[in-house]
Amino acid sequence: MGKKLKFNSLVVHGASGYDERTGAVSIPIYQSATFRHRALYDSTGYDYSRLQNPTREELENTIARMDCAKYGFAFSSGMAAITTAAKLFKSGDHIIISDDLYGGTYRLFEEIYKNYGIQTTYVDITNLDEIKGAIRENSKAILYETPTNPMLKVADISKISEIARENNLISIVDNTLYTPYLQKPLTMGADICVYSATKFLAGHNDTLAGLITTNDDEIAHNLKLIQKSEGAVLSPFDSWLVLRGIKTLAIRMERAEKNAKAIYKFLKNHKNVTDVFYSGKGAILSFRVKNVELVHKVLKDVKLIYFAESLGGCETLITYPTVQTHNAIPEDLRNKIGVNDLLLRLSVGIEDKADLIYDLDRALTT
Repeated sequence: MGKKLKFNSLVVHGASGYDERTGAVSIPIYQSATFRHRALYDSTGYDYSRLQNPTREELENTIARMDCAKYGFAFSSGMAAITTAAKLFKSGDHIIISDDLYGGTYRLFEEIYKNYGIQTTYVDITNLDEIKGAIRENSKAILYETPTNPMLKVADISKISEIARENNLISIVDNTLYTPYLQKPLTMGADICVYSATKFLAGHNDTLAGLITTNDDEIAHNLKLIQKSEGAVLSPFDSWLVLRGIKTLAIRMERAEKNAKAIYKFLKNHKNVTDVFYSGKGAILSFRVKNVELVHKVLKDVKLIYFAESLGGCETLITYPTVQTHNAIPEDLRNKIGVNDLLLRLSVGIEDKADLIYDLDRALTT
């Protein structure tokens, strides 16, 4: 497109802008599993959709540009993306992981990859000394969310990336909650960036998707090998849905963040709320109420806000982490990081903030 686009223009136009063959301003859904060759050794560049598909390729190139990356990869879910990153390591390798994280990631390492000999240590990702103290001779990576889910702790990506480089570790950042709109981990030294694109990137609670970006040639080669061999790739239609969602990412994030800041102020002053956790940016916040009975009341009485798992859509969702998203994490670890039976997580959407506050106030009032 010539001049390098500003972020708000990039998300609208993507990597290609339009389909050059037809002029379609919406990238076509190439709903084909296989592609015809012109002759022996004369391919169009596409052979079989597990290997590559034009619609998925456009998404992969788009997220790469958004993240200032050389390479992008699209997967069938956020967990498929995390799983692929984990398969860069082998039996006997040790990975340092943030202790406050999505329960599905914890389950992946503790209930599946531990059986394959992957070792783990969970640390407070905001404590650099604790990170350094967890490094072993067989340590290979630091994997963390920032901000963390659901306690919204913010890590210093640049300093953690420096620690990783000094110790020959791969640094992997889950950037799902901030997206490239608010944060670009690769520009701060991270080696790999992972997304559940189901959330803010797709943005409409209508598809599952995962993305990975990197600037490292060797890592990219290995990720591609795993992706094409195991086949957990994103379908053409779902790739198109994520591309469509990305077009409105900037304006959705801007609106949702304004709403979240207003709700944060409201909750801080509510008589039945004891603690509020918010990183100061983005659209996710968590809060504690005075008693478990109030938890039940809020989850039952919200109307405009939906009691549902997930985050990052246009609709505001409220979740009970200890039972839902973080149930796989042992109770002692949940209590250590603050995920107790009084904690609720709010994914703020793009509705009118006055309506959202009214709904919350009504549900919280005893």
